[in-house]
Amino acid sequence: MTATTVIRNAAWIVGWDEAAARHVYLEDGDVAFAGDRLVQVGGAYAGEVDVEIDGRDRLVCPGLVDIHSHPMSEPLNKGFLDELGSPGLYMSSLYEFMPLFGPDAEGVRACMEVALAELLQSGVTTLVDLAVPFDGWLDILGASGLRAVAAPMYRSARWFTTNGHVTEYAWDEAAGMLAMEEALGLVDRAAQHPSGRLSGMVAPAQIDTCTADLIQASHAAAADRGVPLQIHAAQSVVEFQEITRRHGKTPIEWLHSLGVLGPNTIIGHAIFLNDHPWLHWPQARDFEILAETGTAVAHCPTVFQRRGIALNSFGRYVRAGIPVGIGTDTYPHNMLEELRHALINSRLVSGDPFDLRTHHAFDAATVVGARILGFDDIGRLEAGAKADLLLVDLRHPAMRPVRDPLRSLIYVAGERPVREVFVDGRQVVADGRTLAFDLDAALDRLEAAQRRAEAAFTAKDYAGRRHDEASPFAYPRANREK
Repeated sequence: MTATTVIRNAAWIVGWDEAAARHVYLEDGDVAFAGDRLVQVGGAYAGEVDVEIDGRDRLVCPGLVDIHSHPMSEPLNKGFLDELGSPGLYMSSLYEFMPLFGPDAEGVRACMEVALAELLQSGVTTLVDLAVPFDGWLDILGASGLRAVAAPMYRSARWFTTNGHVTEYAWDEAAGMLAMEEALGLVDRAAQHPSGRLSGMVAPAQIDTCTADLIQASHAAAADRGVPLQIHAAQSVVEFQEITRRHGKTPIEWLHSLGVLGPNTIIGHAIFLNDHPWLHWPQARDFEILAETGTAVAHCPTVFQRRGIALNSFGRYVRAGIPVGIGTDTYPHNMLEELRHALINSRLVSGDPFDLRTHHAFDAATVVGARILGFDDIGRLEAGAKADLLLVDLRHPAMRPVRDPLRSLIYVAGERPVREVFVDGRQVVADGRTLAFDLDAALDRLEAAQRRAEAAFTAKDYAGRRHDEASPFAYPRANREK
C-alpha cells in the first residue's frame, strides 16, 4: 500500500495557481503526498496519514530544475579556476586551462558524488548531466535519488592551444559519428534504467567542435526519440569568431541555417549574440531568431561572472519570450547561488533594478525549466504533480526576519536552511545532508584527486608551467619548498 506523508501546518507554501498559471504563496496549510504524487497543497488535509512532518517553521517549495550541469569534472576546479582566464583568448578558460586540469578515473566518481550532494542540498530535484560517458555513470545518477536527464556528450574535434592566443582543432569526423551512436545507446538505456527517474538528452558538445552533419544527425535523432537536444553555443568570443570565420554567419545564424533551432533545442549559454557589447556584428538577428524559433537557453551565471562575462541581459531574454532555464555549470553546484547571481548580474548589466525580479528567476528554475525539458508534472506544487519538493527552515538565522521567504532564501540564505528534500515522494536529504552519498568521504577522495591533477599539470601544459604558476595561490606559501 502507498504511504501518505503530510507536512502539517506549513508556515509558507509556494503553491501553484492553475487558473493564473503562476506560483502563489499559501500560508499555514498542509502539503500531502502519497507515493510519488502530491494529493493536496494548502488547506487542512483530513485523510489518513502514515508520516507527519511539522511544518510550522518550514517553507515548502517545488524542487528546483537544473538544465545544465557538469558534475563529473567541475568540483575538482575549486581553488584553481576561481580567478583564471586566458588574456589572449578573451578571458575564457575553456581552451588553455580546462583541458589541463581534470580528474583521473578515480577522481571522476568523487567529483560526481560531491556535485550531486551539493545539488540535492541546494534543493535540486531534477538535473541535466552533460557528461563524457564513463562506466557506471547512469548507476551513479540512479543511486543519487535525483530525477536525472543523462546527456552524454560527443564531438567531431577537440580544441587545444599551443601558444595561449590561438585555438586549434584536431578533427576526426568518423570518430564523432561513432561517438554519437554510442551516446544515443546511452540515451536509450537511461530511459530504461531501473530507478525509473532517468531519461535522456541528445548532446553534441560544442558548436565549434561538431560538423554540420553531426549536428543535423543529432537533431534528427532527438526528434525521433522525442527528447531535447542541447549544444554549447555562443559561449565565448573565440567561438563566435571561429564560426563567423568558417561560415560567415554567427553561431545562432549557422544553427538556424542547419534547421536545428526550435522548441526542442536548448542552447547552452547563448551569451555572445551578435548584439553583445563585446562583439561588432550589427547586421545579424540572433536575439530575434531565438525568440521567433522558441529555442531555449540554459543560463549559468556563476561560471561566466568569474571571467567578467554576463548575459545581456536575462531580463531582456525573458521579456522577449525566450525560454530561459538555470544551470550550474561550475562549482559549487549550488542552484540557489545561481539564482542570486542571475538576478544581480541582470541588474548590473542592464543598469536597471527592475530588469529581473525574484519570480522570474524562480520560475526559470522551476516551471520554465520543467517545460524546456518536456516535463508537465514537476516544477510546481499542485495535486497530481510529482512529489518533488524541498523544505526550508524559517528559523535559520539567515532566513530571519521572514517577510518574503523566497527573497530571504535566494538573496541571503542560499542552501544553508534547506533541511529536507523529496524526489518522487522519497526523502533524499535529511537534516541538510544528502542520504545517497557519504559527502565527507567523497571530499577526501576529491582532495586526493586534486593533488594528482596538480602533479600531472606540467606535462600537459604547452608552456611547461607548474599548476601554481598558471594559477598562483592567493598568498605565497612561505614555509613550503619549491
